Amino acid sequence: MIIDVVAAMICDDNKFMICQRPETKARPLCWEFPGGKVDSNETKERALIRECNEELGIILKVHENIADTIYEYDEVSIHLYLFTASISEGVPQLREHNDLRWITKDEISEYIFCPADRVILKKLL
Repeated sequence: MIIDVVAAMICDDNKFMICQRPETKARPLCWEFPGGKVDSNETKERALIRECNEELGIILKVHENIADTIYEYDEVSIHLYLFTASISEGVPQLREHNDLRWITKDEISEYIFCPADRVILKKLL
């Protein structure tokens, strides 16, 4: 079974937001685009809005799906969809993540990303 997962590329002034996973979850302390699993009763866009509200305390305006990939981790297979998005309300807070950063594309190599996010980044670059 493949789980649908959504992520947001939230841009602001030539930078985009990345979040560091907590130590207690799979792929601890790896960096990723914010987002999460799509529930069976919701659209991908709605899931992305819900996840970012729960995890970061922000309301997103979701724009377009710009990339996707299927990735098989040892414990789960995911179909990751990356959407462009902007913050329409709120200031990001660390409710679940260990850290968050605003980075440029030139700084990507300084961070260790989750494998599925690495695949997406390679597609975009």
